Amino acid sequence: MAGSKSSGSPSDSSVAAEIDELRSSINYHNERYHTMDAPEIPDVEYDMIVRRLQELEAAHPGLATADSPTQAVGGAVSTAFAPVTHTVPMMSLDNAFNREELEAWATRVANGLDLASEAAPVGYVCELKIDGVACSIRYENGEMVQAATRGNGRVGEDITANVAGISVIPNKLKNAPAVVEVRGEVYMPVGVFDALNVEMEAAGLPRYVNPRNTAAGSLRQKDPSVTAGRNLHFWSYQLGLVEGGPTLGGHGDALDWLAELGLPVNPERRRVSTIDQVVAFTDNWLEHRHDLDYEIDGAVVKVDTLSRQRALGSTAKAPRWAIAYKFPPEERTTTLKEIQVSIGRTGKATPFAVLEPVFVGGSTVQMATLHNDDQVQLKDVRPGDTVIVRKAGDVIPEVLGPVLSERPKGRRKWKFPSNCPACNTQLIRPEGEAHIFCVNPVCPAQRQGRIEHFTSRGGLDIEGMGESRVALFIEHGFINDPGDLYFIDWAEVAALEGFGQTSIDNLNAALAASKTRPLANLLVGLGVRHLGPSGAEALAGHFGHIDAIIDADAESMAEIDGVGPTIAQSVAAYFATPEAEQLVDKFRRAGLNLEGPVRSEAPQTLDGMSLVVSGTLDGFSRDGAAEAIKSRGGKNPGSVSKKTTALVVGAEPGASKLSKAEDLGVPVIDEAAFQVLLETGQLPTTNE
Repeated sequence: MAGSKSSGSPSDSSVAAEIDELRSSINYHNERYHTMDAPEIPDVEYDMIVRRLQELEAAHPGLATADSPTQAVGGAVSTAFAPVTHTVPMMSLDNAFNREELEAWATRVANGLDLASEAAPVGYVCELKIDGVACSIRYENGEMVQAATRGNGRVGEDITANVAGISVIPNKLKNAPAVVEVRGEVYMPVGVFDALNVEMEAAGLPRYVNPRNTAAGSLRQKDPSVTAGRNLHFWSYQLGLVEGGPTLGGHGDALDWLAELGLPVNPERRRVSTIDQVVAFTDNWLEHRHDLDYEIDGAVVKVDTLSRQRALGSTAKAPRWAIAYKFPPEERTTTLKEIQVSIGRTGKATPFAVLEPVFVGGSTVQMATLHNDDQVQLKDVRPGDTVIVRKAGDVIPEVLGPVLSERPKGRRKWKFPSNCPACNTQLIRPEGEAHIFCVNPVCPAQRQGRIEHFTSRGGLDIEGMGESRVALFIEHGFINDPGDLYFIDWAEVAALEGFGQTSIDNLNAALAASKTRPLANLLVGLGVRHLGPSGAEALAGHFGHIDAIIDADAESMAEIDGVGPTIAQSVAAYFATPEAEQLVDKFRRAGLNLEGPVRSEAPQTLDGMSLVVSGTLDGFSRDGAAEAIKSRGGKNPGSVSKKTTALVVGAEPGASKLSKAEDLGVPVIDEAAFQVLLETGQLPTTNE
């Protein structure tokens, strides 16, 4: 036939070669992810490879094969654990990456159910897509008898002993049928992960890359006591085999029933009718994903009615009645062009990566932190490497590690410079410290860092006085320390290009406003090592004036709740320097507020109590409720913990805080009870 290509044409050969390469790459990364719990590339990079293979196989059906990884679920089953055959296969999910793909799935669902002419909507359940490890747990007559990983979807690994040690998973269910299998996600809370990395750094060991990989490695330990000590958590999301259970009409009903059995079910789920409501759910959680203490990478949307799920059925790999909507990636790979060192306001020398620009976490990233020299050496990242970069929300971008399979032989290790890049002073690593410092007090980089910190939002919040203007004013000799900001010769500034009268007036107004900031902000703005906002508030509240803090010794400061000996010694040493004396004198002459808050006359009814507020209260703004608590001697942390005295709830409280309070047995009170507590210091009694 004219225009046809023979099977041996260069085009077909190149396509076949690309398909073979893609399959080999996917199989390699499947083993790294599913079997070794050590993925080399982010999920989004893996998804891109899989999608490319799917496109090629669809365009060239003669090259599609039954053993292609596009037809498989999960990865190979490890021989480290006994095999478990799933009575009901654990399938994976198809993905949607944008609204158009989500709507296309909804259209396929409606067509599959022949609902095009039906007035009633399909009806969906929206859930969060937990970034963890899928597993199945089987209960017989209420007793846990087996737990298994997904494996390849048909056969998983027996991890019963490890799952039995996860405290949030019950070993016995209440009012359970003869058999119930629950599918869910084992995950590591972000707070647990962060604490674990603090321990790793203290021990001189490499940081764990992310909570998902750490959870996977913790779950598949040969020693169950290691798993038990990792404080893993679990959310149930699906039923497997059930014998003797109730008749359930919908997936939402099934989740409610799992909760009644005593299994943890994520509270952030919603039944909706339309795809617009599905999109509203996904958009909301894309914005608030970092409000949670666990990582999510999208949402899962399921047809609610179980009879409709059965009618839709499944492909060889995934159910047609469910789809995973993937959020934009927070991890990507790019090239590490070079490693440089920045000098901060305290002289700390911090290595950072200069990257080939990459879009990740909602913005284009060109630089990322490498923490310190120990972490550079432990991660073994080298200029020229392909590296994994992570940016989550407002968190500073971080290089997680190299993709070693792409590193050529002979690439040289990076060495920390011996001298300060800003002033050429020899860098020093104090004994017992993880960081390296420039100890030159007149180092220009430190000077600029101190002034930038002083003007930042956490300090005096001087709007318009950003990094470039601070650098410009230092360059022209207008300022040498934060106190000089209040004595700038604006006639000289007006002579600079780009500074009209409006700009100068705005800066003057911002500087005037900064003079009224609380003493705690001024203390933070000084950049005293170890002194943060809570310690600054404690000092300002206790002493009432900066002069009293200057006159106090470290011992008396250390006795203040929220200060302690480390902060106290650092503050006392700072105010003993001539530089601090000169700076405070400039603040005094400029008319800055040097007085602490007026001591509250309110009775200290909440002394020793810790109250968390969630939702909208009628009689208090958010700040007003916090002030009412603090003025009565209480604490107002942002999250619920074992130390929380009570959770105060108003309209539309956060479900995650409510769930955490219930899990920990923390009392939940309304606004009326909160008012009584403020007045009397007594929690309401219950009739239970």
